[in-house]
Amino acid sequence: MELNLNAKEPEGLTRRARRYVGTHGIKVDVPPVGRLREQWVALGVPPTELDRVTAYQERWGGLVLPPAPYYDGGPKYLDPDLPEGSPTEGCWLDAGPQRTALPYSFVIGPGGEFGILGDRWTSLHQTVEGWVESLALAHHASTRAKRITRITGDAVDAIALDSFTLVKEVMGLADTWWRGRDSLVAIYAGEAECFSDSTCRTAWIYSGLDEWGLYGGVRDDDG
Repeated sequence: MELNLNAKEPEGLTRRARRYVGTHGIKVDVPPVGRLREQWVALGVPPTELDRVTAYQERWGGLVLPPAPYYDGGPKYLDPDLPEGSPTEGCWLDAGPQRTALPYSFVIGPGGEFGILGDRWTSLHQTVEGWVESLALAHHASTRAKRITRITGDAVDAIALDSFTLVKEVMGLADTWWRGRDSLVAIYAGEAECFSDSTCRTAWIYSGLDEWGLYGGVRDDDG
């Protein structure tokens, strides 16, 4: 498998996320999904879904990013596989293989959402870009925070977020980021929703951040 030491910085991301991908991401060559098109058509996969798989691979295929601080690191690399589902309910695409054995898969939902599929389908972010933004923000915050606190289970409910604002660039659904006066808070509730188990919730609080730590690398229109 051929390795490129620097991944191309995708468009449609904040400067912070583009820098994160360009600096810490690598690209590996992956077999083009087009070679399987006829085989998948014979299996009844709608042409529109095949086009969606191709578009996903062209944008993200082979991208390897550092392990996430949650979900056992996230996908080992980004690359699609055979769509599953139905034309009426929508199809899910494999986002990429797991790094470790997990009771769920990383998938792209019918509307382009990035999420996990286990006991049920759970959307983590509105888009793949949102997932990448969350990885970039976690890396950014962890290198600049004076203190990092991890909270799990029902104790997550006790985090006071009244004075915080939602971080828009991560496009969070089950997983969200919040920005305060000198802190960033990441709340990961995807596993809890997927398995109806509140003990799976995790929050990371990055405290003691200056202005750059809070906003560095965000586009002007991201707030």
